[in-house]
Amino acid sequence: MTTRRLQVAALGGGHGLAASLGALQHVTDGITAIVTVADDGGSSGRLRNEFDILPPGDLRMALSALCSPTDWGVQWRDALQHRFPGEGELGGHALGNLLIASLWDLLGDPVAGLDLVGRLLGVRGRVLPMAIEPVRIGGLVRGHDPERPHEVQEVRGQVQLAVSPGAVESVYLEPDPPAACAEAVQAIYDADWVVLGPGSWFTSVMPHLLVPELRDALVHTKARRLVTLNLVLNQGETDGFSPSDHLDVLTQHARDLHLDVVLADEKAVGSAAAELRESAQAHGAEVVLTDVADPDRPVAHDTLRLAAAYRDVMG
Repeated sequence: MTTRRLQVAALGGGHGLAASLGALQHVTDGITAIVTVADDGGSSGRLRNEFDILPPGDLRMALSALCSPTDWGVQWRDALQHRFPGEGELGGHALGNLLIASLWDLLGDPVAGLDLVGRLLGVRGRVLPMAIEPVRIGGLVRGHDPERPHEVQEVRGQVQLAVSPGAVESVYLEPDPPAACAEAVQAIYDADWVVLGPGSWFTSVMPHLLVPELRDALVHTKARRLVTLNLVLNQGETDGFSPSDHLDVLTQHARDLHLDVVLADEKAVGSAAAELRESAQAHGAEVVLTDVADPDRPVAHDTLRLAAAYRDVMG
């Protein structure tokens, strides 16, 4: 595949964003990852609570996904992803999280710190936080208490939302509104394509729509907007969701958002393909169904297949 100078802004967090970034590297080196900063669990949660900083974990994963394929880049990627074992104070921390936190403390600028780590890894592109302050995510969940399945309750925190047995109906951020990262806003305006998803729908994809400046940029950018659906569509946060429900919840939180392309795995969508096409058309988008799953791990995207799908869509 030929590297092209398309400018792509990829929005999300965690393993979903890492999957799209790994694929996009085969399409262009003009990638800007715009990463959610609502994580409150594990090493990231500990660091944000102790030092009142952005949670670095999803940012670290995005940097690692975009590292140079040279021995230097891969070795530093592996170092950043290394987690300290044991139950001591360092136990469970990823080295990259500590490095990023240290640079933020030294430089006093989250974007400058991430750019410096990017230079260390030879990153092809740029990694930015969606906001310049840590945010908390909360939501209204129906059936959070299994003994009261029809009752809607407020649930606060990314971890609590992610593990809730109920159905998430809507989400919000605190503070409201959070301060957007100006470079991230500009990247959306400068992009040829904006990619939303895959990833945990309510806690990785949706938060970007809850930052007013990012939402306005997504609505008004001249870039084309591509939504990548997950391979598992109705588990966890989106239990019971159809493919079209994923699109509906996006526009419920950003009513003026126009979509251009919805990319989905044909087997994952299955018999819901017609309904998805009808819903996508209502949102202004065409549906592209193709095989993007890893044949050995059907719940994970295959990097080269997803790259080929992105290449074909983006022309």
